[in-house]
Amino acid sequence: MTATADEEAARFHELLRAFEGRPAATAGRAKDPVNEPMIRHWCEAMGDTSPSYTGPDAIAPPTMLQAWTMGGLSGHSDRSCAYDQLLALLDGAGCTSVVATDCEQEYLRPLRPGDAVTFDAVIESVSARKTTKLGTGHFVTTRMDVRANGEPAGTHRFRILKYRPVAATAQPARPLPPKQAARRPRPVINRDNHGFWEGVRAHRLLIQRCSSCATLRFPWLPGCNACASPEWDTVEASGAGTVFSYVVMHHPPFPAFDPPYAVALVELAEGVRMIGNITGVPYDKVRIGMPVRLEFLRVDEDLELPVFRGSEG
Repeated sequence: MTATADEEAARFHELLRAFEGRPAATAGRAKDPVNEPMIRHWCEAMGDTSPSYTGPDAIAPPTMLQAWTMGGLSGHSDRSCAYDQLLALLDGAGCTSVVATDCEQEYLRPLRPGDAVTFDAVIESVSARKTTKLGTGHFVTTRMDVRANGEPAGTHRFRILKYRPVAATAQPARPLPPKQAARRPRPVINRDNHGFWEGVRAHRLLIQRCSSCATLRFPWLPGCNACASPEWDTVEASGAGTVFSYVVMHHPPFPAFDPPYAVALVELAEGVRMIGNITGVPYDKVRIGMPVRLEFLRVDEDLELPVFRGSEG
């Protein structure tokens, strides 16, 4: 008697579940102790100027927890054969593509320069077969327990999807809704940011300025994050900026958007940064440091958005 597709999927899932609870890494050791240069690079990349991360009593940003355990291009020698066997089993079933989906972190104590980081990881769970926009596959979750100088410092859960790409599944593509019927999501306008959107309607990009210490801030906030003053006025941005960082959106597809397209974190000439679409150049020509210029794009009859036009030259 021939097994049905559902029965075969259930049997395969049982093979995968046999890996749950098995180690993914044992007695792992960070390649470097917690150190000030990495903390500085992280803070510069994130634009985080908290005084907690500098000086004689500095701590590492808690969200760097995973950074200290990463193996770099050369990888780690501490990964278990069980984890490699699990991935090989998924590869053999056609789930040859992988994408990270999410992570969860719990912080038990701050990490400080000089701390020696060690860790163990376990394969916590393997999901039943799931069908996503990317393709059909299985979610694999690992839990890493991180220690500093032998003391528990945090927990890092990391989830990936090992999947068979849609192109390989022979499934007919679902037609997208007609573009002319799709509308972009509406921005949330409240008492704290309505002045910004009034400026947009007048084709002005307004930046808040603290009346007490003159610190510029964006996005709009009810108080100054430098001196806590609630008093403020605005200055109008010149419109000049550069691409500080960017991503190219491919998945998932949304109505009213036409992927792939570039979304950038733009550093304005005034020093603040904001997120916006890049227009005027192909998505694969966007580069960090590219000069851009503010313009306003009408996306439908009642919504206009600030975007940034780049130049290949």
